[in-house]
Amino acid sequence: MLLNWLTRRLAAYLSKEIARHSIRTSTWDAMVSTLQPGDVLLVEGNTRISVAIKYLTQSTWSHAALYLGPDAGLGTSAEGEAHTLIEADLEQGIRPLPLSFYRHAHTRICRPVGLSEDDIGALTDYALSRLGHQYDMRNVFDLARYLLPTPPVPARHRHRLLAFGSGDPTRAICSTFIAEAFQLLKYPVLPVVELLPAGDPDCDDCLQERYRVKHHSLFTPRDFDASPYFQIIKPTIEMNFDYRAIEWADQEPGA
Repeated sequence: MLLNWLTRRLAAYLSKEIARHSIRTSTWDAMVSTLQPGDVLLVEGNTRISVAIKYLTQSTWSHAALYLGPDAGLGTSAEGEAHTLIEADLEQGIRPLPLSFYRHAHTRICRPVGLSEDDIGALTDYALSRLGHQYDMRNVFDLARYLLPTPPVPARHRHRLLAFGSGDPTRAICSTFIAEAFQLLKYPVLPVVELLPAGDPDCDDCLQERYRVKHHSLFTPRDFDASPYFQIIKPTIEMNFDYRAIEWADQEPGA
């Protein structure tokens, strides 16, 4: 009971927004026009837990959400806006939300290549089946350690905080949840690549690559950015960007 209370309080603390230093890198209209079902939307994040994740992963990106589009059956917001994203939130668990939630955030679109309509349907079915599942709290205390160097508990009990975790398979973190979805399709994110003997009797030194699935719990948001199997999509460029059309502040009108 005490541990559950402490976990909830810690989750609320880590979810609090702090000063925002980043700026969005595309217009709202460009983002809306560019996103496609199956895209992974990476978010820089401006909460305390975002700071810890970015520090640990040495990355700009602290959060990931899966874009499924307005026809995915994710419901609507209180304002009537279609939910198009699904994500794992620290406090609310796996939830749907409208794209406008990240309207002013610094984001990056990572797009899987070659997905079929059946693949998109499988991603959607998986996402819908996970709605309401809770965030995996196993690593929350570890993350908090980087914000609270001296936890407010007796030293003899601190090791228990770092070992906390239910191991409940219905729990998830943002990148774990999305990585598992793609692995169900056998779509690679960052698989483990092993070099093994090719077995060619005419070439003793020849090697072949063997792909092995990395456990989904080991993925972080940056892995979708680093993956060679996801295309980085920049909405500004997708909207027929022309550098000649930029009006610079020090430029004479009509020049």
